[in-house]
Amino acid sequence: MKIKNVLLTISICMTVTLTVAQNQLPPVFADDTTNIRPDELSQAYIAPRRIVWISNEKQVKNVEVLLRISDGQSEMSKVNTCTLRSGKQDTASVILDYGKELHGGLKLILGSSNQRGGTPVRIRFGESVGETCSSLLSEKQNKKYSTNDHAIRDMVINIPREGQIEIGHTGFRFVRIDILQPDVDVRIKEASAILRYRNIPYLGSFRCNDKRLNEIWMTGAYTVHLNMQEFLWDGIKRDRLIWLGDMHPEVATIQTVFGNNEVVEKSIDLACKQFPLPKWLNNMSSYSMWYLIIQYEWFMHNGNLDFLRRHRNYITGVIDRINECVDENGNENLAKWRFLDWPSTPNKAGVEAGYRALLCWALNDAEQLCNVLGEKEHAARSRDIIRRIQKIIKQPNNLKQAAALMTIAGLMDAREACEKIISVGGARGFSTFYGYYMLEALAKGQEYQQAIDIIRQFWGGMLDLGATTFWEDFNLDWAHNAGRLDEFTPKGKDDIHGDFGDYCYPSYRHSLCHGWASGPTPWITRHILGIEILEPGCKVLRITPNLCDLTWAEGTFPTPLGIVYVKHVKDTNGKVTTTIKAPKGIIIKNKK
Repeated sequence: MKIKNVLLTISICMTVTLTVAQNQLPPVFADDTTNIRPDELSQAYIAPRRIVWISNEKQVKNVEVLLRISDGQSEMSKVNTCTLRSGKQDTASVILDYGKELHGGLKLILGSSNQRGGTPVRIRFGESVGETCSSLLSEKQNKKYSTNDHAIRDMVINIPREGQIEIGHTGFRFVRIDILQPDVDVRIKEASAILRYRNIPYLGSFRCNDKRLNEIWMTGAYTVHLNMQEFLWDGIKRDRLIWLGDMHPEVATIQTVFGNNEVVEKSIDLACKQFPLPKWLNNMSSYSMWYLIIQYEWFMHNGNLDFLRRHRNYITGVIDRINECVDENGNENLAKWRFLDWPSTPNKAGVEAGYRALLCWALNDAEQLCNVLGEKEHAARSRDIIRRIQKIIKQPNNLKQAAALMTIAGLMDAREACEKIISVGGARGFSTFYGYYMLEALAKGQEYQQAIDIIRQFWGGMLDLGATTFWEDFNLDWAHNAGRLDEFTPKGKDDIHGDFGDYCYPSYRHSLCHGWASGPTPWITRHILGIEILEPGCKVLRITPNLCDLTWAEGTFPTPLGIVYVKHVKDTNGKVTTTIKAPKGIIIKNKK
């Protein structure tokens, strides 16, 4: 039943055939279990929702067959198949739209063909229609290009006749199929997407009278769900790695939507194994800071003291590593390269201020962790490093990322930060990763309404362009003259995918499903529903709603003790009535 619940919740309204994993291996493998890794993920086969384009009606017949799931069996019959007929000069082609961003591949179930020994076809996966029509070029060859980095999404393969084949392991929504050989007939009975996903229920939820906010909350949840593969990835097409800093918004989303899931601790464990001390995690000093923050917030949610104790030496080791790099006057030399997020990179002065604020935030959380672990010496050391760092307070240089971190770390007054920097220009200057911390800073400055408006404008702006998951980066200026990602770019319009992007994500290399962009999901639950964790394991919660221009909001929040339900309703006089249903063992404080 879990599979059904997940697919309904993520609103994939498609016909699906489910493959349920079996826990028991065949007896012939009983003596070799140490060399076998069971697949912990599930699969579903999903029919296309729409035919985007065909080469022409003479070459592609009965294409509507592809819009339904078959019985899954190849056959020799020519009935109920789509025929792709390639002539002497022209090849037959089709582009399919599966309706939602997916992680997985393509399953072709094939009928008869006039070609023996396999037919060469080109398969192109794309997160946009434009990407399925792109070529594998370098930036030097063509400003508008795509790559096969991290996942092969453009390939030539031979397909069988009267057989089946599964192709690909990437992030995509669209698939283009091109027959490459002349004078060939290929019959396709089914061209289903293989959705590869972690079979878990959506325990957290959010609904209000604004459908746009509801869709944004769910899109953030689904974006992270797709990245919960064997480990927690940053992106499903590119950046299919464990990036500790990028994980922070993802972990916040997992806590909000899925509760305590093993993929978080598995990923943290592996990252520490891959980057043993004295290395910085991901070879980036700021990502070791994020490690401390994640550890604290994860412990506050689930109260797993055993996991914290297992990381005792790594936590204290990171504190010692930082301590070595900060002198008594507050100067530090943790690393030459200071990274917050990509869009902030050109503002070096602002990045420097934000980097030091992130360090203070991380060490404050480290102190709390050390108190829990009984590490009094390292708790005191964390406080002392903060004291030294605060001797030099650098200015944010109008960088919203820096002002947000300084607000969270207590180095800048929240109202001043909002008035002078973060609120200026509204959503302009926001980024998909650090936009989460800008929203948090707005909340600290009591600017809840502006934060909600920015969520609607910035993250909603991606939805307006056809997004079904949130992107690696987005700039409101891109949308000014852009077509949608689910259509061919009209003449005179910009290609929202191929014409934009920067740094490591230019053009079609840009990931349109990046977990670090999910910040609105935990923010909405935390600040609109108003659910705040006060004691580890969610044993004490505070509920303080901020409905702003909403008339009602309700939702659920997963805790180790069970699911908390909250509903707020505002009457015509502005009075808010709150209903709370909490499991036994949870104390609710300061509800309004």
